[in-house]
Amino acid sequence: MTQSLSQLKGGELMPIVKVRMNRQVTIPKAIFDELGLKEGDYVEVTLQGGRIIITPKRLVDLEETLTPEEEKIVERGFSQLKRGDYLTWEELKDELGD
Repeated sequence: MTQSLSQLKGGELMPIVKVRMNRQVTIPKAIFDELGLKEGDYVEVTLQGGRIIITPKRLVDLEETLTPEEEKIVERGFSQLKRGDYLTWEELKDELGD
């Protein structure tokens, strides 16, 4: 990778990277580390106002997601919490007979 720190933007040096064969670019190590990326991670690439935006993405297994019914239960729980309608852990244990 050819990289220089010659471009100034907002008082900061901005890394310049070269587009390689097969349209590949290298994310500078400082940025890669700051984002907590690891080899094999996924990123989303979008175009916004003539700029390429690269956003880290995390993929999850379907088994780790909520069903629509579970989402409704969670939403109902959050609504109850916002209204102040809740039990303490001790009250819940007492109610369940533990």
